[in-house]
Amino acid sequence: MSDSQVNYLDRFPTWLRSLGEDALAAGQVAATRELPESARQALIGGINYMFKSLDLVPDGIDDIGYLDDAFVLRIAAEQATREDLSKLPIEQTRLVSRLSEDAALIEQFLGDDYARLSGYVSGLRKVAARARSVQDILHNAEVQAAFLSDLRGFAQSYAPPTFSREEKNLVKLRAFFDAKLPR
Repeated sequence: MSDSQVNYLDRFPTWLRSLGEDALAAGQVAATRELPESARQALIGGINYMFKSLDLVPDGIDDIGYLDDAFVLRIAAEQATREDLSKLPIEQTRLVSRLSEDAALIEQFLGDDYARLSGYVSGLRKVAARARSVQDILHNAEVQAAFLSDLRGFAQSYAPPTFSREEKNLVKLRAFFDAKLPR
């Protein structure tokens, strides 16, 4: 097993364990009016993905089912950091930056497929989940309140799946991305 594979097998389970908390915190950042609109769109698109009924990797698949959600959240944060975050409180800036920095490991893991996933995440700004578009969440207070309520519910009920430190999980994960990402 290579050093990079060991790193993935160490890091990915931590992302699964913190997914609920990370998504909730990112949702609170996205609700902040001080964040530029395009950064808010990126974060909300990434979070809203978690409520889509058809994921790139179905949530019920043992070990890897929520890793696509963790990947999408981190890439959405990376896209949000392309904007000026200086008006955010320092804790919120740190959260978005921490998630964003993880995108480099995803890029290393996916190689050429990273560009496809990044493009997919950009496109989530135009996708609805649970009949809520990103624009509705951003500009309709009732829709935003329902979205944040659902996000709190997800964070409270989320039970991280096990993730066995086996190379086969990395192979399965890459295979899902390769097969499901638009070309």
